[in-house]
Formats: sequence, structure tokens, C-alpha cells
Amino acid sequence: MAKSIGQLVTQDDYELLYRYLNELYGAEQSQRILERYGNNLWGRDGLAYIIGRQSLPFFCCYFLQNTFRPKPDNTARELAPVHFEIWGTLERMILRDEFDKLELVMPRGSAKTTVCDFALTVWAHCYRLSIYTLICGKTEQDAVEFVRNVRTALEENPYINASFGRLIDTKSKKYVCNSLELELTNRTKVQAISSTSSMRGKKFGNYRPSLIIADDYQGKADILTQEARDRKYSTWVEDCQYAGDTAVYRDGVKVKQATKLVVLGTLMHRDCFMSRLLQDNSYHHIVRRVMDMEDVDTYFSSGLWGEFKAILFNSKDPIAQDNAKEYYFTHIDEMHFDTLWPDKYDCLDLAINYYYPNPASFKQEYQNDVSKVGEKAFHSIKHIPAAEIEENDFDLSILLCDPAVETGKQNDFTALCVAGKTSNGFRWIRRGEIAKLSFDAYIGRVIELLEQYNDISYVWVEKNTFNGADVLEMRKRIEAHDTLKHRRIEIINERQSKNKEAKIRAIGGKVDSGFIVFSDDDEQFYSQVLAYEGEGYTLHDDAPDVVAEADRLLDVLNKKLPSLQVYDLSILGL
Repeated sequence: MAKSIGQLVTQDDYELLYRYLNELYGAEQSQRILERYGNNLWGRDGLAYIIGRQSLPFFCCYFLQNTFRPKPDNTARELAPVHFEIWGTLERMILRDEFDKLELVMPRGSAKTTVCDFALTVWAHCYRLSIYTLICGKTEQDAVEFVRNVRTALEENPYINASFGRLIDTKSKKYVCNSLELELTNRTKVQAISSTSSMRGKKFGNYRPSLIIADDYQGKADILTQEARDRKYSTWVEDCQYAGDTAVYRDGVKVKQATKLVVLGTLMHRDCFMSRLLQDNSYHHIVRRVMDMEDVDTYFSSGLWGEFKAILFNSKDPIAQDNAKEYYFTHIDEMHFDTLWPDKYDCLDLAINYYYPNPASFKQEYQNDVSKVGEKAFHSIKHIPAAEIEENDFDLSILLCDPAVETGKQNDFTALCVAGKTSNGFRWIRRGEIAKLSFDAYIGRVIELLEQYNDISYVWVEKNTFNGADVLEMRKRIEAHDTLKHRRIEIINERQSKNKEAKIRAIGGKVDSGFIVFSDDDEQFYSQVLAYEGEGYTLHDDAPDVVAEADRLLDVLNKKLPSLQVYDLSILGL
């Protein structure tokens, strides 16, 4: 049997109610209000209902307490000051009508969707502060998930049901209730669409959207070219103009607010949709980062963190990460730094799992620093003598082939790469070559590399160029070869369909940190890697492309098979 609201309310709820009551009205008036509502603190139209309309933080911490208050039976985290700042800003926008447009630029993992989209929508519709809310998610699946979460809060939350009654009625045909639309019994509507759908022409009865929320409105495809960035920005500006409504004035008095626009996400490029909105003075802006410092590169490369980095990337140490962690815990007090949300962001986790593997991505996603996006993807290359590389015992070795058809001056190079991985996870570019090769010369060079590196167990061939014809020729020559025909060599022929720009930039941190090591002998190859500035900005990207593919394959392919050992039967005493 479901518990009544009286059975659910705790001493913490009472203290929460009294605290916000005093903050809103002061001690003397609060006492009079308590005397008036003493018999109805938590029920329909009771005191909690009244306080919740005037205070979004109270509404969230009481009515949505299983999301926002840590309790023994949930996994909620302690909220940070920034979350209360966001709620206070939304109050100013919705209740006090101080501005119509808000841009919220927050780091990944900061709960911006929950604290803003979810909390704001539930609050606005419980009190009819918004008649029609339109949510624009990145994908349709995001939109479906959002509607599901809002419906659960309105339908199953006992605190909301006690104060507002049943807001979801699935039995009546009067109300639309599906995966993308919710019509509430208080004559309001929540609708979610993907960012690829147009907002224009959307109506609920005679109402245009009174609240439009765009959450992660842009994706990677929207930032890769100037044309894509221009299109995303202009689509938003034009759609908002026609989807929303302006304020209504009568005799100089505003009788209806303009449509409220809330845009939240992270910066992805210096000229992306979110970056451009930062230049629009009609928006109120909140911009935050995980670490409140400008130069995280210097911070993580000097002092104790510099020592940590040297230990972490010691290619001679098979347990480098374990030793780096031990160093951190030995100096934990000195290495601690403040974060935006202490209960979420852990210093060691941020460093070892996010910054060091990919500094560029960390700065973009966690620091909202896109000052270097669109510039060089790689800033330093670790290269050592080939003989020193070959001293390693490789768990896996592969040969990668990215051929080119033509050999003209402006044509791509044929890129060949022998890559290996050791037990500590480091990647070693044992041989890297870029050359203008005919078809026959290309196949011949593959055979030569297989002869030279007898531990290669996989050959990966990009399929887009020759559509498998080169693979057939390779197999033919291997079968005719005196020694290669006895080797276990698997040839993988794949088309490249992933976004090249994103794939190459994803290994930026691994190259810069020395996690991917090159040979001194291959200067032409690694120089092309170092010169890469992005798709559309770099003439040739064959070397960085094949290195990025090598990094992926070294993780997904199986380790080398153990070699077959032949023993004399005499060891068995036979």
C-alpha cells in the first residue's frame, strides 16, 4: 500500500520548509503564515505548494528530493553552489521577467540537463508558469528520454501528487500522452523534438511555445566546416524568430511575457553555435569550467603534477599507472585542487582519465576552452631510435595500409604503418612510411614489410580505394611466398566511415604525451602527423589518419597467438 504524504515527510522536510519560509518572508511574517497554514503544510494548495512556486530551489529540494537530495535510498550527490546559482537565475528569468534569453555553458558531467531542463520544466508546468514548453534535444532518443523522465516525475512522485493532484491522465482521450508529447490535466503541454527538427509552426491550441529549451543543440557534424557552423547558427536564429512569441503590452503595461529561450551545452569550436551566442548581448550568460584556472596545461605539467606525469608516462614501467596513483595518494593534500562540483569531480579521476589522455578534449569539454580548436592537433612528437623501439616485447603487431590511386603531386600518399602495443598499453610506430606508389609497388612494399617484421599477425587495408582488389593480390603473393605462406596473417579489409577529423583529434593527447612513440628513421611520416591542422586546413593527412586507425585497432584486435613449441618426446620419458 502506498504511503500517505504524512508518512513520507521527515524532520529534514520540516526544516527545509521553515528555512525557505524565513528566507522569503522573515521570521515575524513567517510565524503568521505558519499559523494560517498549520493544518495544511504538505497537501493540496498547502504551504509547501505556495513556497515551491516562489522558490525553485525549495521546489527541487522538496518535491524532487529523490533527484536532488542525498538519502539512504538514492544515489543523489550533494549539490554545488553553481546549481543553486542556476536556479536563482531561472527564477529571475521566469518569475521576475528580468530577461528573456539565457545561455548556460557548463562542463560535461555538471548535471546541467537535470538541474536546468528537467527541474525547470517540471516546476514550470506544475504551476502553469509555461503553457507550452518545447525541448530541443540533440537526437530523437534524447527527446524521448527527457519526456519519459518528466512523465515519471509528474505521474509517480508522491510529493507532487499530494500538492498538485494528478497531472497525468492516460485514461482520458482528451490528453495526448506519447513518447514525445505530454498534455497535462492543468491544460499545459510538454513536447520534445530532436535538433534536426524545425521548431516553426508548433502550437498547442492557440498558444505558441512559451518556453523553448535547447540542450546540446549542436553535434560534432555541426562544427566541422564553416558552412556547417553558419547553418546551425542561422537555423536557430530563424527558428526562434518564428517559433516563439513577443511580449504583449496594453497601455504600456506588459500583460504577457515573451517566449523564454534557454540554451545549454558546452563550447565545441571558437565559431560554433554556442560560441556565437556568447557574443549576443540579448542573452544572459553563465559560463563555468571544472577547474577555475586559465592554464591547465602548465598546472598539469609542473610541480607535483609534473612529477606525476613523468611517472604515468614512463614507457619502461609496466605498472606506470599504479605507481602514478601511489605518488598521488602520497601527496594528495598538496595535489588537491578545487572543482566546480566537489561531490562529482575527483582530482585524480580528472587528471588520469580525462586530462592526460586527451588535453585538447579536456579543455573543450571540461574547461569550455576552445581557443585551440581548429589549430594544430599535435604539438609534440616523441621519437626514439628504431633499435630502441625493437627492444620491446610486443603483445600485438599490425601492418596498416591506406593506399592512394594516383601518384600526382596533389594526390594523397600511400601510407604504410607497422604498429605495436606493449603490455603497459603504449603504442609504438615501429615503421611509418608515406610515398607515391603505383599499385604493384604498393603491394610489393607490403610483402617486404611482412618479411621484415615476422611478428605481424594482422594486416589492415582501407577498402575505399581499391575495393578489395589489393587484398586479393596480397593474398596471392603471400600464398606464393616461401615463408609467408606458413605465417598466420589475417587481412582485414574495411571502409572508413567514421569522421576523419574527430578520429585524428581523438589521439592528440596520446601523441603529445608520448603515449604513442615514433621512430627517428621516419621523419617524413611523423612530420606529416605534426603538421596536421584539421580537415580543410591540411593538404595531406595520410600519416595522422593511419596512426589514428592504428590506435583503434591495437585496442580492438586480439593479442598475438602464442607460437607453437615443439618438444622432443624424451622429456616425457618415452
